[in-house]
Amino acid sequence: MTAQLPLLLEPSELARHLDDEHLLIVDLCKDQVYDQAHVPGAVHLDFKRLLAGTQPAPGLLPDDRALSALFSDLGLTPDTFVVAYDDEGGGWAARLLWTLEVIGHHRYAYLNGGIHGWLAEDLPTSTEPGEPEPSDYQVGPHDPKANVDLDYLLAHHRDPDVVVWDARSEEEFAGVRAFAQKAGHIPGATLYEWTDAMDKTNNLRLRDLDTIRRELADQGIQADKQVITHCQTHHRSSFTWLVGKILGFKDIRGYAGSWAEWGNHPETPVEKPE
Repeated sequence: MTAQLPLLLEPSELARHLDDEHLLIVDLCKDQVYDQAHVPGAVHLDFKRLLAGTQPAPGLLPDDRALSALFSDLGLTPDTFVVAYDDEGGGWAARLLWTLEVIGHHRYAYLNGGIHGWLAEDLPTSTEPGEPEPSDYQVGPHDPKANVDLDYLLAHHRDPDVVVWDARSEEEFAGVRAFAQKAGHIPGATLYEWTDAMDKTNNLRLRDLDTIRRELADQGIQADKQVITHCQTHHRSSFTWLVGKILGFKDIRGYAGSWAEWGNHPETPVEKPE
């Protein structure tokens, strides 16, 4: 049976566990990348199955029936240890891991650097599609601390012990670019763009964790707060949620509705720089 591997899993360590029982490796790379080379045994997952896909907030979770079907197709059981990776620095892999957190499945890890980190270490790859053994997985009660809804954020975004972490670009935060009816940011939110945590010179691995921790603290994003992170559809902010988990934040939550919901709602307050 697979041991409890570290949440931030290095490629060389995963390579030693490829034959472990109950290990499920999920590849969320683009189709052509998966077809060309993937971690041996990895099962490919279309990220769209992690999203409800409905307007105005396509990033909301699918319903429990769809989630149960998804995780049954992947062969998830309570004993399964999931390792996720992608080809973009962690956004879609983290969205899968966040979804597992929502449904109360805590046996998971992120492959540091994704497929880029794996290839950089010249580890074995495969072109054979991974074939999961389907299970009958039924999603139960959701973890209320993993995801917040619009009403919760409206009620708490100004609380002194809550910090809203906006993972979008500077242009979106400032209201220069908008992908919703309203432009700007949630009042009191603080910006730390998701890609700032990635080392673009080292195969998109995470940068030094202590450095990231200091940078976040400078923005008021720290472990003694309740941290709620969002982007446009909770894709980029799934990664920032994961970064918070890796840094040991005890209360970090995703807002799946994200700006697509907040920025299109008639009664939500919005801030812009003067």
